[in-house]
Amino acid sequence: MKIESASMTVVTAQLAEARRFYQQYFAARPLFDCGWYVVLRLSNGQELCLMEPQEGMVPFNGGIFLNIRVEDADALHKSLTAAGLAVAIPLDDHPWGDRGFGVVDPAGVMVYCHHTIAPAAEFEPFFLPQD
Repeated sequence: MKIESASMTVVTAQLAEARRFYQQYFAARPLFDCGWYVVLRLSNGQELCLMEPQEGMVPFNGGIFLNIRVEDADALHKSLTAAGLAVAIPLDDHPWGDRGFGVVDPAGVMVYCHHTIAPAAEFEPFFLPQD
């Protein structure tokens, strides 16, 4: 089986605010928008979907990270904080091999922005060979 794409849909009453967040801070552009459902494309081609709760749906209630690997987490951190965005996870080097920080979108999704650094020796064994 070959997966051609994958996306996540966040069910939120804050659809408009979340859409503006991703467009303003992450240069997302809408591919589809029918008012209650929007598909946003990030610059790497990945898609994030936002949906207002429909009958019988429970809105998203937290507990998920959207991990975004960027070229330079320090530069993005500087730009987002200069724009007034609050940081929920401070910018730091992590022993598992990334330098990153987190912000929370209007729907409650933790957006973790990071770039790769060398992992600490104790984490090296956990990286698995890739085909």
